[in-house]
Amino acid sequence: MKKILISDKLADAGVNFLNEQEGIQVHIDTGMSPEQLCETIVDYDALLIRSDTKVTDEVLSAAKNLKLVGRAGIGVDNIDIPAATEQGVIVMNTPDANATTTAELAIAHMFSLSRNLPKADASIRAGKWERSKLVGLEVSHKTLAILGFGTIGRIVARRGAGLGMHVIAYDPFVAPDIFAECGAEMVTLEELVQQADYLTLHCPLLEKTRGVIGQEQLAMMKKTAMIINCARGGLIDEAALYDALKNGDIAGAALDVYENEPPKDSPLLELDNIVFTPHLGASTKEAQVAVSVEIARQAVTFLKTGEAVNALNLPRLSVDDLRASEPYMEVATSLGKVLAGLATKPIERIKVSLFGKATEAQARSVTVATLVGLLESHVSTPVNSVNAENIAKRQGISLTEAKTEEISGYLALVEIKACCGDEEITLCGTLLGDKHPRIVHINEYEIEVIPEGVLLVTQHADKPGVIAAISTVLGKANINISRMQVGVAEDGERAMAVISVSEKIEDALLQELCEVGAVESAIQIEM
Repeated sequence: MKKILISDKLADAGVNFLNEQEGIQVHIDTGMSPEQLCETIVDYDALLIRSDTKVTDEVLSAAKNLKLVGRAGIGVDNIDIPAATEQGVIVMNTPDANATTTAELAIAHMFSLSRNLPKADASIRAGKWERSKLVGLEVSHKTLAILGFGTIGRIVARRGAGLGMHVIAYDPFVAPDIFAECGAEMVTLEELVQQADYLTLHCPLLEKTRGVIGQEQLAMMKKTAMIINCARGGLIDEAALYDALKNGDIAGAALDVYENEPPKDSPLLELDNIVFTPHLGASTKEAQVAVSVEIARQAVTFLKTGEAVNALNLPRLSVDDLRASEPYMEVATSLGKVLAGLATKPIERIKVSLFGKATEAQARSVTVATLVGLLESHVSTPVNSVNAENIAKRQGISLTEAKTEEISGYLALVEIKACCGDEEITLCGTLLGDKHPRIVHINEYEIEVIPEGVLLVTQHADKPGVIAAISTVLGKANINISRMQVGVAEDGERAMAVISVSEKIEDALLQELCEVGAVESAIQIEM
């Protein structure tokens, strides 16, 4: 008999499903203190929660039989995932169960802005009849611009197309075919904001996306444009949004999420061309039922078959598999991170090849490690060896693998080839002394790189003075260089430098490096 503890309120449909399962015993105890949870959890196989229960290291240590923590919803901030992994406990969530309801809220906000619904309601309640002041707009034939083209963004695209809108979208990590399947035109970020009549955000909040809509982007938008954010607070620079709305640089905005929640002291509250809701993205009866039923099904599937649907952490490998594969998995993860930094277009295909002694590793483990390095800085869900393949599939990335015991210049070699539209990126890595990862090939450049810290990668003409000029720019910015490797292309005219620097480089400094004569590009990669 498998025992499941439910410590937060789940919809009856999910609980009923569990109670109908043979070999499953369910106990519901909500509102427990951390101490009470530690006492109660001892004998349970699974713990199902929402956002109220905090699954800490202490709780996990007290859970002697726990095999699964299931979160009915997408956010897992209340779960100590590293501690769960250390304890051998699977953590899973339901990332798609509330996608439709969030997408529909974005559409509702679009209509609310277009037809002045909150203002009209307030006007009637005040005893007024202001029809001439409340003339709205049709959404048909307008441009719906979607920033972030995951599950929710794709649902919004289909809804927009059904309303007769021209749908455009930007997501640098989704293959072109995915856009076409959903009736959306793939554009650049600059084109997205310039063309938008309605800009709706559906991307995760990451370091790269924080403030993705700021003063620069708002200045590019039409004065008639409107912005909707039902994704994450922090994607929009709220100070810049306030200025744009107040100065009439854009026409309106609707927010369901905020930099600080609730937004009690936000100056945005002073404006009348913005609509607010209190983080209602998943707050529909259907969504509450959907996440509850989905986590119940996933829990039963795991407890009965071992299949970990939507798992967020790594099940332990056998000792033999780990010993053979782990060094090459580390190489592959580093190559994946470099690939993420170099790719300027969505990646459509990846081929992972193992040569020589590297064939002792499990090819799939090495491939998945590549995906972990590639994806971890681009999606909000924690990426690991359990969910990386599924995430890659959603992004439209196809995978192939190859093994050959032939030695290709090195006793062991991991090669990654990625197709990005009409471009191909080739990366190779090996081990020094069987345990120290090294990157030894980047496209046409043979170059030995220690994959750690912050790497500055420049491509430039191979001529005297270029490296000195780059070093001077970094020195003036008080950026220390710890290592530098330079590779020269076969034509002898182009070169690549990979420079290990002491700290992260600001965008303005990267732009300054690009302005150095003969430098074609400068990017940084955080390893």
